[in-house]
Amino acid sequence: MGALSALIVSPCVAAPLAGALLYISQTRDIVLGGSALFVMALGMGVPLLLIGTSAGALLPKSGSWMESIKQFFGVLLLAVAIWLISPVVSAVIYMLLWAALLIISAIYLHAIDPLPVNASGFRKFLKGVGVIALLTGVALLIGVLSGSRDVLQPLSKLSIASSTNSVSFSENGWNQVAHLPFQPIKTVAELDEIIARSHDKYIMVDFYADWCISCKEMERFTFSDERVQAKLKDVVLLQVDVTNGTPDDAALLKRFKLFGPPGILFLDRKGMEIPNIKIIGYLNKDDFLTVLNAVLI
Repeated sequence: MGALSALIVSPCVAAPLAGALLYISQTRDIVLGGSALFVMALGMGVPLLLIGTSAGALLPKSGSWMESIKQFFGVLLLAVAIWLISPVVSAVIYMLLWAALLIISAIYLHAIDPLPVNASGFRKFLKGVGVIALLTGVALLIGVLSGSRDVLQPLSKLSIASSTNSVSFSENGWNQVAHLPFQPIKTVAELDEIIARSHDKYIMVDFYADWCISCKEMERFTFSDERVQAKLKDVVLLQVDVTNGTPDDAALLKRFKLFGPPGILFLDRKGMEIPNIKIIGYLNKDDFLTVLNAVLI
């Protein structure tokens, strides 16, 4: 269980832990680094210790209501299982699993069963949740069968939008927004060649992996923003895909003293890394714009 827990929890703590280790490696302050890691461990362990040593005083008493709680958390555990295997299964299987979970859960919530006349408000609420789950599951099923591979936009293939663009919502309504035109980088030599060619231009290097959830969040919620794209229009955009963890990937990570994705760094107009500007983990579009405004002078 310890090994499995480490495997499951590690993607959640990888970004803050990588940031802490990067700071420690640069400052070489053993006392501060050890204290930071100790406090981080306390923050994760103290809640469990409090519940474990309270002899059940902090937990509610068991009863018949626990059956509903058990079923609810059973569905949540299945949802977590689907989410955890997402990096190793195809998008088709991923969407089909979500559709199956939502539709079957909706059936158990009596989404298609008629309500009695004297039904309670809570039962009506559960039926409403079931109907929403059923519609979402059907939308996912129709979407994957129509060719969509986006779990958040399952019906995108049924619209008139181009397949090369994504759709985002702004104050003016739904807009088509193209993805950032990243240039893939495989080796250090290839990187040096591009840096030599990119005279008088800023360079942004993005370290990405298919199993990196924060990387996908950056791609969907940050890089798709029109203001971010406008700010980066004159910047050379490079992306290093370290999904397979090859020796070339390790060399590129070592070049910039990174432990792994997610990681974003910037090079100035002379091809030198801008110091103290490394993005480790997810940043929303506003925070990312703040970084860009400070870097791209």
